[in-house]
Amino acid sequence: MRAAVAVAQSATDPIACLEVRDEPEPVVEPGWVRVRVRAAALTQHDLWTLRGVGHPAERIPMILGCEAAGETDDGRRVLVHGVIGDPDAGGGDETLDPDREILSERHPGAFAEYVAVPARNVLALPDSVSFEQGACLPITWGTAYRMLFTRAGVRAGDRVLVQGGAGGVGAAAVWLASRAGARVYATARTPEKRAYAEGMGAIAVEPDARLPERVDVVVDTIGEATWKHSLRCLRPGGTIVLCGATSGGSPDPELLRVFYQQLRVIGSTACTLVELRGMLRLIGELGPLPSGLVDRVLPLASIHDGFRALASGEHLGKIVVTP
Repeated sequence: MRAAVAVAQSATDPIACLEVRDEPEPVVEPGWVRVRVRAAALTQHDLWTLRGVGHPAERIPMILGCEAAGETDDGRRVLVHGVIGDPDAGGGDETLDPDREILSERHPGAFAEYVAVPARNVLALPDSVSFEQGACLPITWGTAYRMLFTRAGVRAGDRVLVQGGAGGVGAAAVWLASRAGARVYATARTPEKRAYAEGMGAIAVEPDARLPERVDVVVDTIGEATWKHSLRCLRPGGTIVLCGATSGGSPDPELLRVFYQQLRVIGSTACTLVELRGMLRLIGELGPLPSGLVDRVLPLASIHDGFRALASGEHLGKIVVTP
């Protein structure tokens, strides 16, 4: 089968480390299922792997891709839940299992014609959601859902700031929070990105802009570049929920502000299967999904073009490949 494989790692030229080539079809272990991949979405996690961030060199080569939609051998339309872990080992939450992995960390990922995952990691794809839309949901939208509703406890009437509201997780957070009744502000670097965030349901502002009010929750995927702004936008007792640090991981902690304003800083990673089901129910109630969810759909052979767009940030919505 054809697959996109990380064959090396480089901090300066990560995309050169990706090769589309023939690979053996995945081995289906007892209790696992095979999925024919119809669509898979690019994520920052894939780019970090190519850069050598958080992925040991001894696990290279590796087929990349951690979120996908497709069909099982018995013809079911499914989403692939990208977190492989034991809920019992994590107190009912597989993201807290000390031995959990994101698909493509230890097992071959979804940028391939077929992928194998534990049977519990597939769930029905609603008929109203296309394969291309579905491929964007398990990690990207699941991460946003967990950040908002599980970790930060966002409710109708809350005020939310999303840093990077035109990014994958950011745009998902804008759409989900605004549809759930929150008032959402979102930062974005360009007029085009601010217009995109507004289309998702946000009041869009420039980075570092002073907001007309303090917010209850900040959703931050960016890290160092937005850290001070995130803290300064919070009301006393407010919450920052972080799922990444695309701009770097060494922010000025501003410790006086954190303790004096009694702020909460919460980490968040991916989502559970239960949360993914909850998100699908919410989408069913609040949908349809936004037309701008997918920026472009590329054949697997053109995946390098997709990663160049992802690395540059010059895209609006998710980038999807179809093996």
